[in-house]
Amino acid sequence: MKQKLNCILVIDDDEPTNFFTRMILEDTGYADHIMTVQSGQEALEYLAKSENPACDENLYPSPDLIFLDINMPAMNGWEFLEEYRKINVKHRIIMVMLTTSLFPEDKSKAEKTPEISGFENKPITAEKIKAVLEKYFSNAAA
Repeated sequence: MKQKLNCILVIDDDEPTNFFTRMILEDTGYADHIMTVQSGQEALEYLAKSENPACDENLYPSPDLIFLDINMPAMNGWEFLEEYRKINVKHRIIMVMLTTSLFPEDKSKAEKTPEISGFENKPITAEKIKAVLEKYFSNAAA
């Protein structure tokens, strides 16, 4: 029996991408909860609630893994990270950046950013999810 993650949070401004990613994540069965948000600001609000003991843990489960899109309007992935650093997160969250970017600078910047554990090109696939889980969560994708 494989170990499940409590929650995976997907931050992407593209609704069809979120739908597709959620479908794949649900099919893999690797998480009890899958949350999708369409902006960095919405993600920050969600994370603040998930870290607040007064909020319902069933409505705002704390994520173990975040898939973060780089290119979003209003607040891109890099700007999200600047604000994320201000939140008092009680546990380590594995964060994987997702992109359609062809700029090698994005991958290089991600590799130098301590909060970023991985960097993947879109679209996300079951194989990519399994590889992330095998790398960062023992027994999750077994």
